[in-house]
Amino acid sequence: MEAVAKGTDALALDAERDTFPKLVRLNARRFGSKVAIREKDLGIWRAYTWAQYFEEARLIALGLASLGFARGDRVAIVGDNRPRLYWAVAAVQALGGVPVPIYQDSVEKEMEYIVDHAEARFAVVEDQEQVDKLLGVRARCRRLQHVLYDDPRGMRAYREPGLASLSELRELGKKFEVSHPTYFDDEVGRGTADDIAIICYTSGTTGTPKGAMLSHRNLIATARNAAQVEGLREDEEVLSYLPMAWVGDHIFSYAQAIVVGFAINCPESAETVLADLKEIAPTYFFGPPRIWESVLTGVMVRVEDAARPKRAIVHFFLRLAQDIERRRLGRQPISLRQRLLYPLGSFLVYGPLKDNLGLSRVRRAYTAGEAIGPEIFLFFRGLGVNVKQLYGMTEASVFVTIQRDGDVRLDTVGTPITGVEIRISNEGEVLFRSPGVFQGYAKNPEATRQTLEGGWIRSGDAGFLDADGHLKIIDRAKDVSRLADGTMFAPKFLENKLKFSPYVREAVCIGQGRPCVTALLNIDLIAVGSWAERRNIAYTSYADLAQKPEVYELIHREVERVNRSLAEDAVLHATQVRRFLILHKELDPDDEEITRTRKVRRGFIAQKYAPLIEALYSGRDHVQVEAKVTYEDGRTGTMRADVKIRDVDLVAAQGGR
Repeated sequence: MEAVAKGTDALALDAERDTFPKLVRLNARRFGSKVAIREKDLGIWRAYTWAQYFEEARLIALGLASLGFARGDRVAIVGDNRPRLYWAVAAVQALGGVPVPIYQDSVEKEMEYIVDHAEARFAVVEDQEQVDKLLGVRARCRRLQHVLYDDPRGMRAYREPGLASLSELRELGKKFEVSHPTYFDDEVGRGTADDIAIICYTSGTTGTPKGAMLSHRNLIATARNAAQVEGLREDEEVLSYLPMAWVGDHIFSYAQAIVVGFAINCPESAETVLADLKEIAPTYFFGPPRIWESVLTGVMVRVEDAARPKRAIVHFFLRLAQDIERRRLGRQPISLRQRLLYPLGSFLVYGPLKDNLGLSRVRRAYTAGEAIGPEIFLFFRGLGVNVKQLYGMTEASVFVTIQRDGDVRLDTVGTPITGVEIRISNEGEVLFRSPGVFQGYAKNPEATRQTLEGGWIRSGDAGFLDADGHLKIIDRAKDVSRLADGTMFAPKFLENKLKFSPYVREAVCIGQGRPCVTALLNIDLIAVGSWAERRNIAYTSYADLAQKPEVYELIHREVERVNRSLAEDAVLHATQVRRFLILHKELDPDDEEITRTRKVRRGFIAQKYAPLIEALYSGRDHVQVEAKVTYEDGRTGTMRADVKIRDVDLVAAQGGR
C-alpha cells in the first residue's frame, strides 16, 4: 500500500517572466533604486541596486558575446559569493548559455573533472587562486578557452592567452554594443522557460559527481511556490555565504531573490561570516545542520568560559527554553512557572544571545541537507529563532516539503509545498514529482533512468508519511540496515545525536551485520582546544589533542549521554554505541573522506579505515595507524599514530524493554 501526499497546483509562467534575465530586467524597471545586493570589502559594505544588477549583467553578457559566446555554451563559475559572479550567472543565461558553478575549495583534479565533463568553454572566477587552478586545468581541458577573473590583486604579471578581468570584459561589452545595439535584448527574448538555466553537480557521495540540469521553469516555479507558502517579502535580507556551487545557495541567493525582489548580502570572507551575520541581522536565513552545530559550539564554548554564577544562570534558562519548546512542539501544556520564567530568560539570556549571533530579526530560518539533531533544533527554537526543517534535493530544485509556521514538529520535515506530490513506495523509499523535477543528468542517461521514472524522482531516502501528511525521513535508504541480531540500524540518526555535542565535529557509526554499534569520531578542535586550555592541558596538534586521556574521558561522557537518550527510544534502544575511537586526523574532502558539503563517503571510509573498524570489533584497546593526507596545495604526506579504543557501558532500555 502506498501513502500519498500532495500540495496544490503550481503557478503558470508567462513569456515575459519565464527566464531569470527577463525577471532581472523587470526588477530593474519595477524597483530599480532598491538595493539588490551588498558586498563587504575591506570592512565596508557596498550596495548595488536592481538597476545596477541588470546593467552589470548586461555588460558582462555583451563582453562574452564579443568573445564569440554561443547559445548552449557552458561557463564554469568559481569563487566565494561575490556580486560579479551572480551577475555572470545572469549574463550567461541571457545569452542562452549554462552556468556550471564549482566548489571554490575544490582541488585541481576535482575541478578538472567538472570542467571537462561539462565541456566548459569559459570560466568566470573570483581571484588569483582560482585563476591558477583553472590555468592548470586548461592544459588538459582543451575546450576551455577563456578564463575571466573578478579580483585583480596579484594578477599584474599574468599574460596567458584568453585571460582577462571582468572589468576588461565589461569594456569589451560596451564596444560590442555600439555595432550590435539590439543584440542583448534579442538574445534575452530568445530564452524560454524550458531552457537549461544551470547545471549543479551533486556532491558525489557514492562516486563521481553528476550534473543535474535544471530549467528556468524548474527553478522559477519552485522558488515562487515556496515564497508564497512562506510569505516572503521584498524587504527580506539574506546572508549569501554558502557555496555558489550548492543548489541551496542558487535557490535562496539567486532564484528567490530575483523572483521576490529581496536583497542578498555577500560576506567579506568565510572567516568573517559570523561577524557579518551580526551586522546584517538577516530576516531570512538558511543554514545546513553543520552551520547550526558550529554556532551552537561557539555559544557553548563562550558559556563555559564565563564565571560560575553566570554560567549557572545561562544553563538554567537554556534548559527552561528547550523544555518549553519541547512541550510546545509536542502539544503539551506549559506550566505557569515556566510561562512566568520565560520572559525573564528572554531579558537575561535569549534576547542578548540572539542579538550577539545576529539572529534577532529572523522571521524564518531553515535547515536541510541532512537531518538535524533534535537537541540543536530545540536549542535555537527555544531562543525564539523560527528555525524550521525542510526536505529537498538538487534534483527537485531544492524544495519538496517544508514545516509551516504553527505546524512545526520535532521529528518531521513538514508537508509538501505547492505543486509537489509525494509517494512512499512499498519498499519504504520516498518518491516525489513536482514542477522542480530536473531535466536529467548531463551526459548520463543511465543515472537519469535510475533516478527519474515517469516524472517521479526516486529520492534514495527511507521515510514515511504520518497521519497528518507530514514526511518523516529515517535515513538514506541504502544506509538503513540491520545489526547481526536483526535490529534496525540507522547510522545518520545516531551520528546526529553524537554531533549535538559541541566537542564532536564528525561521527561515523558502524554496525551493518555487526554484533553492536561502534563509532569513529572527530573532535571539534576549537571547542576541545578551549576546554583543554582551561584545564592547562598542553597539546601540539589535532592528533596530539585527540589522543589525550582527558579528551577520551570527555568524549566518553558525551557518548554515554547519547546512549541514555537512545535507551528511551522504543525502536533504536538496541543501537547504543558500544565502543568508539577518536580519529587521529580530521575527515577531509581533500582526502575524499567527506564531500564538499560534508557528507560522509561511507564506502570510502569503510575501505580506508578497515584496520580501525576491525580493531573496534576485536577487543583491542589501541591500534597503530599510518595514513596518507592531502594538503591544500595538492601535496601528500604520511602520518602515524597510536589510536586508543574505549568501551562504553550500555544503558538499560526504559521500561525494561
